[in-house]
Amino acid sequence: MTELRRLGFLLVLGVFLADRLSKWWIVEVYDLPARGSVPVLPFLDLSMVWNQGMSMGLFRADSDAARYALIAVTGAVAIGLAIWIWRAKEKFLVLALGLVVGGAAGNIWDRFAYGAVADFIHLHALGYSFFVFNLADSAISIGVAMLLWDALLSTQKTNT
Repeated sequence: MTELRRLGFLLVLGVFLADRLSKWWIVEVYDLPARGSVPVLPFLDLSMVWNQGMSMGLFRADSDAARYALIAVTGAVAIGLAIWIWRAKEKFLVLALGLVVGGAAGNIWDRFAYGAVADFIHLHALGYSFFVFNLADSAISIGVAMLLWDALLSTQKTNT
């Protein structure tokens, strides 16, 4: 396995483990489900939300069949992105894909373990309340932003 592939899959594993550890601590040790919402900073609360859908609660999976369909679709996308990691030749692209796949794996685990994704980070400021999210969601968002950035840069490179 090349160094680049190793880096990508180590990042997948690292994101997955960090996500699992944070959710384990929040759900099992700190018992946020029993506490509900806990203020941490003036702009940050720990708020327990069980997300049965995808990003921002879209495509709710209220039944077992819908949940398993969501797991299958998310898993297929993650496998496709893992294949992309295997074939990628640029470090920036491998890092972006590693973040997305690691985050997807963490959220897939939740759907099996809990029937929903454990979200708990709640940012709010200046009268605006953001969606509640977790570390996996953060990794996915950063990875997707990096992929978009890479696509924009590669488009500019080919047009010059």
